Amino acid sequence: MIRLAQVIATFEEDFLAQYRERLTAEHLRALAAIKQCRSQASPHMQVQCSQCEHQRLVPHSCGHRHCPHCLPPREPAVAGTTVATPAAGPVLPAHLHPAGRVPAAGLGASGRALRSDDALRLAHDTFSRNDRQLQGTAGAIAVLHTNSRRLDYHPHVHVVMPAGAIDAQRKRWRTKRHGRSKGRYLFSHKALAKVFRAKMLAAIEAAGLAPPDRQPSAWVVDCKAVGSGEGALVYLGRYLYRGVIREHDILACAQGEVSFRYRDAKSGRAERRTVPGAHFLWLILQHVLPKGFHRARNFGFLHPNSKRLIALVHLLLKFIPARAPVAIKQRPPILCPCCGAPMVIVKTRLPPRFCAGGPPPIRATAGAPTM
Repeated sequence: MIRLAQVIATFEEDFLAQYRERLTAEHLRALAAIKQCRSQASPHMQVQCSQCEHQRLVPHSCGHRHCPHCLPPREPAVAGTTVATPAAGPVLPAHLHPAGRVPAAGLGASGRALRSDDALRLAHDTFSRNDRQLQGTAGAIAVLHTNSRRLDYHPHVHVVMPAGAIDAQRKRWRTKRHGRSKGRYLFSHKALAKVFRAKMLAAIEAAGLAPPDRQPSAWVVDCKAVGSGEGALVYLGRYLYRGVIREHDILACAQGEVSFRYRDAKSGRAERRTVPGAHFLWLILQHVLPKGFHRARNFGFLHPNSKRLIALVHLLLKFIPARAPVAIKQRPPILCPCCGAPMVIVKTRLPPRFCAGGPPPIRATAGAPTM
């Protein structure tokens, strides 16, 4: 397996020379964190064997969300289950983001934030309140995704939205009745795309950004029913807890180029892409979001500040939410290289300058091991 840190060490100089003008402080922090992840330059933790008292120093992981070495492994799909694509996925047209015109689906410009989720919130709130059958406050969970499977810049938003709305004043829960038109779902995707386009362009102009002279008259919104939504939520959760590439998908790093594997969306087959090493690092780092920008957003009665509305929904639907047990994932044990027994963590976050000479001795003070 080729580590991303190894690729950074090989091509960092060329990368900085070619892309320095496009890099932000967040890009540089991510580059430094991934490069030092679990290396001698990172902080260390001191561990001691529970049986033979052997001591050693173990480097810490960087914990950066774009570091593939720190991310948990992807869980395989359960046999017999289907993961549905979330409903209502607006795509920001490529005309708006070449050369960083609207980076990361509309991020900062002159200190003011432009967010595609604000336009999405206005669009979905307008539709739910103006709909004859709903006439209330809807809810939605949106997740921003900026990369394609080939790692190209492709900002789009995945949304899960309940097929109903709450009328807080009349204390009523309303859902859609489509009658014979089984093909329809909640809102017209064509109308939703039109309103989202207008809201987004207005937000771009309000942020002081100049939209391109030419842009498509129709934007893409894929809107479909996903049953209970459980599969869609699992699908979205994978975007929140994984980076843009897995390290075992990096196939080669030689002769100034990097080859990686991805799965083609149309054919479903594994494909191979080879790019210059500096460009490969940009394909990874261009998806680092600015500080304070949230990848996931909640709207309507699903917003964290709308606890009264969600409690009213539970009451109207006669639903008693079951408290799920808190699942605490156990840390994989560090085994002693001498006897194979589990090792106990004694100290953490030791600066690397104190670790050159090996682990310091541990002595017992008042029944507890100390430095």
